[in-house]
Amino acid sequence: MSIIKIMTHNLFDTYQSFDTGTGATGHYYSLPQLEEAGIGNISRLPVSIRVVLESVLRNYDEKKVSEANVRALAGWQANGQRTEEIPFVVARVLLQDFTGVPLLVDLAAMRSAVARLGKDTSIIEPLVPVDLVIDHSVQVDYASTNDAFQKNMEMEFKRNRSRYQFLKWGQQAFNGFAVIPPGIGICHQVNLEFLAKGVLSKKIDDDGDEVFYPDTLVGTDSHTTMINGLGIVGWGVGGIEAEAGMLGQPVYFLTPDVVGVNLKGSLKEGVTATDLVLRVTEMLRQAKVVGKFVEFHGEGAQSLSVPDRATIGNMSPEYGATMGFFPVDEKTCEYMTQTGRTPEQVEIVRRYYTAQGMFGIPRAGEIDYTTTLELDLSTVEPSVAGPKRPQDRIRLDDIKERFNELLRNPANLSGYAKSESDLERRFKVRIGDSNGNSHTIIGGGAQATESAPEVVETSTVGGLGSTSEKDTNALTEIEMMNNRPTPSRVDDAPAEQFPHATISLGNGDVVIAAITSCTNTSNPSVMLAAGILAKKAVERGLKVNPAVKASLAPGSRVVTEYLEKTGLQPYLDQLGFNTVGYGCTTCIGNSGPLEPHIEDAINEHDLIAASVLSGNRNFEARVHQSVKANFLMSPPLVVAFALAGRISIDFHNEPLGLDKNGKGVFLRDIWASLDDVSDLMQQAFDPAAYRNLYGEFEHQNPLWNEIPSIEGDVYEWEDVSTYIQEPPYFEKFSMKPGTLTEIKAARALAIFGDSVTTDHISPAGAIKAKSPAGRYLQLRGVEVEDFNSYGSRRGNHQVMVRGTFANVRIKNLMLPDTEGGVTCLEPVGEQMSIYDASVNYQAAGIPLVVIAGQEYGTGSSRDWAAKGTRLLGVRAVIAQSFERIHRSNLVGMGVLPLQFMEGTNAQTLDLDGSEVYDITGIEDGVHPREELNLRITRANGEIENIPVVLRIDTPIEVEYYRHGGILPYVLRQLIAQSENAPAAEVQLY
Repeated sequence: MSIIKIMTHNLFDTYQSFDTGTGATGHYYSLPQLEEAGIGNISRLPVSIRVVLESVLRNYDEKKVSEANVRALAGWQANGQRTEEIPFVVARVLLQDFTGVPLLVDLAAMRSAVARLGKDTSIIEPLVPVDLVIDHSVQVDYASTNDAFQKNMEMEFKRNRSRYQFLKWGQQAFNGFAVIPPGIGICHQVNLEFLAKGVLSKKIDDDGDEVFYPDTLVGTDSHTTMINGLGIVGWGVGGIEAEAGMLGQPVYFLTPDVVGVNLKGSLKEGVTATDLVLRVTEMLRQAKVVGKFVEFHGEGAQSLSVPDRATIGNMSPEYGATMGFFPVDEKTCEYMTQTGRTPEQVEIVRRYYTAQGMFGIPRAGEIDYTTTLELDLSTVEPSVAGPKRPQDRIRLDDIKERFNELLRNPANLSGYAKSESDLERRFKVRIGDSNGNSHTIIGGGAQATESAPEVVETSTVGGLGSTSEKDTNALTEIEMMNNRPTPSRVDDAPAEQFPHATISLGNGDVVIAAITSCTNTSNPSVMLAAGILAKKAVERGLKVNPAVKASLAPGSRVVTEYLEKTGLQPYLDQLGFNTVGYGCTTCIGNSGPLEPHIEDAINEHDLIAASVLSGNRNFEARVHQSVKANFLMSPPLVVAFALAGRISIDFHNEPLGLDKNGKGVFLRDIWASLDDVSDLMQQAFDPAAYRNLYGEFEHQNPLWNEIPSIEGDVYEWEDVSTYIQEPPYFEKFSMKPGTLTEIKAARALAIFGDSVTTDHISPAGAIKAKSPAGRYLQLRGVEVEDFNSYGSRRGNHQVMVRGTFANVRIKNLMLPDTEGGVTCLEPVGEQMSIYDASVNYQAAGIPLVVIAGQEYGTGSSRDWAAKGTRLLGVRAVIAQSFERIHRSNLVGMGVLPLQFMEGTNAQTLDLDGSEVYDITGIEDGVHPREELNLRITRANGEIENIPVVLRIDTPIEVEYYRHGGILPYVLRQLIAQSENAPAAEVQLY
């Protein structure tokens, strides 16, 4: 194992030292010194910009990062032009299990390539720490029973054993790749409570001297932004950007606007952090902060606890911002101490940020922001959001009237078009099985490709602010499709899973009540409030209607620890809120099945059933395919609505139910006061409990420990696996990059119009039986009901390449009267799937191109949109314009992005796919944004030459392309460095 050290420099005399408070002197790159040197007005920059600037300064090497990059960001202007791309080298990477598998597959493939060359395989390690948390695979198949957690865990391991075995191999094979097993917590809450260090350091010499720098990261989940509440810069990205970060390469993003939000005042009694975040989401969505940094400041921000701040940061994707950032201050240090970080670590955080002039939340007027908004916390009211979008806030007092209005409203007003008589109709439903028979049950969020949102706008880091036609963040809805298996099927559900009863069901009845999601389960104040409300309800004799599927999915085991320690968990259990698992459940559509008779009644009578959840997403039918009205709210309100059994209730004037004496019990009677919660808060922050639970998590899941551990540095690929396959990126790999050659006699695989999104290109959602991927799985012996989703099979390129360009909405202009992933095989003239055509072309040795219109690759950053393109044999994409991240991803996969000159496109050139294409001007070497020649030979023999712009934009991208992509480039770098320097001297730039 090589010792990786950091290279140092002293640009602008910024390499300085500070007292760490631990008896040692630490080195750092001083931002105040940049201002002293006249490079920029650093002290007026938003703190989030300064944190990124530190990374740019520290990683200056005139290769990946230039002095011009440092000067450009140091000179950030509040209302300047946003044309500069920032090369951001992050400190670490966070993965969840669905999106993490393909990154580990690529690492394993690099190891295999090194082994075939007879080299030392230990040189292949992530170049920054990588943490993968297995949290997206647990489903609420069983609920409201004492053994629900164990049964759900057993189902999870049954479904995911192949993937878990591979991840377990990765855990032992790589020193820089840590795996948090299933059943520990949600990646974002684990990040907040355990993984985040605030400040990191690296050795700079053999004497033990270290350079310190801010904890920054990218993650493969949009809600990575939760960590912004701890003062850490980070956001969600696609797989290729995460891979770049993992391999020490920059993640590029456009210099952002920064919106300052000045928080004033304080929250009133009875108002929760969830109420605050729903108000913030509504306000910022209206302010159109898509693609911008949002930075909170002012005395109100200073007063918020870190869990409250994290709740706001978590919802950044819902209001469309890249980040929702709170700078580091004394509350940050207090939280780190409470959650078990060492006193030495906390003191380093305090002293480092003080030395950088970044400690403390700025007051109003101290920072230059692009725009400044204000929110008085005292005006925040108890609220819910729904029924279809996170930004649609409804005052709790108005929920009954508003929901009844939505029932009557036509669809174009976000309504359900129900008549007056529909509002009162109710149906008797017999639920459960009186005969005690077991049966098969299915359920969960909708994943049909046809239900995917239409992306209409993208303007953010990695496409994370992609806006759909319904003004939602399209990425988060696509995540709900992709990051869960399908269908949620239980083959032998026991009769006791659903008690036998007769219920009455009507519009607005709650059928799912879930305390779930990192948004709120990380916040002890609202979790304790839910427990207190449950205790008071049980003591008054209230019960949850049998129609309600209740569940509790804590974000970490710490939550269970303090709910049990305070004596509140038994009361939640009595109301059916038994713990079902530790992971993303209902909030990503892993809600599991409803009682079959209830689901039948909903569908037969077209009932608008409701779910209530403490999550961050509520898109129609995504929580459950049969549930159309979904409401976000605080955990105590989830319990309250479960007790009421309906969403259309006036809590002021209508009781939740009757007590033992037949007297009405109102919400105000059992609501948890601030004093109730504060009396118990100390037990929620026991540093020893955090250290104990996170110090021994590898022993807390017997099922994980029972999986046979595959030993060895090199993975033994299994040809029979339909989940994990070695990708072909390193076939015939050698230390010498391939020679750049002209692309000759290419055919068009497809010709597209404007605004083709990565969601059109990339495999998503359910796998259809008659699709190329479905046929492949059936030929491998996989039953249709066991297909799972494309997301669950991301580690198998054979499945994913067959799903590339297979979206049912994509329109190939070569076949103008068709929709879906089809093309015309030329010169044969036969219509077939894009995948099948690719197989024919590649077998004949014919290179391929894709031709497109404006904004090609808009939408969320999806690694398989670029990987699949490459594996289909596409050598170049020629478009009128590109979405910037997808353009970068194409280069990262060795695909050439070319841009038509202004006024030129497939229509002006009258292209129909029958042409042959040559791209010349490559073989003598390429340079950023140079002009190349596209030679078009038409079917009648006519030849036309047109200029195109090479959209390789930076020198490092030239290197990526010359090497065939970012993975071969880094692999050759690592091998070369290991052979040219002693192991203890290896330095990676």
